[in-house]
Amino acid sequence: MFNSRIGLIAVILWVATAGVFSWFFVHGNTEVGSDGRNAIVLEAGERSLILGEMRSLLVATQGVVQGIQQNDMKHVAQSARAVGMASAVDVNPALMAKLPLEFKSLGMSVHHDMDDLAAAAESGKPAPELLGMLSTTMSKCVACHSAWQLKAN
Repeated sequence: MFNSRIGLIAVILWVATAGVFSWFFVHGNTEVGSDGRNAIVLEAGERSLILGEMRSLLVATQGVVQGIQQNDMKHVAQSARAVGMASAVDVNPALMAKLPLEFKSLGMSVHHDMDDLAAAAESGKPAPELLGMLSTTMSKCVACHSAWQLKAN
């Protein structure tokens, strides 16, 4: 009888822990922001890391546009690949837990899009098609920046 109670308590605690983890995985550490957007609350270093990644995406985007303008598909591919999925593999799991699922999904899809853009440039797709792909990706950036802000503790 004693063992069955301990087992039941263990199962209840496991379910509660899994529920709390799932809630944080989906919602992250957020609050209403000062300008009405959703604020993701992070440590200062975590905020700086994400902002640095966003600047890298912006630099890569400029490199893609420059490469297309100069008809240098190797430069397009190198710029896009620099911020593809390989650049997103070393993210700290504790930081990822603080980010809402929608934010994570948008971010990962942008990295994936940049790999697709690099592959398209390498395969000789025409400039208008590459610009269309970049435009679609940039719409994700605009959507993210319209919905979220990063707030340091």
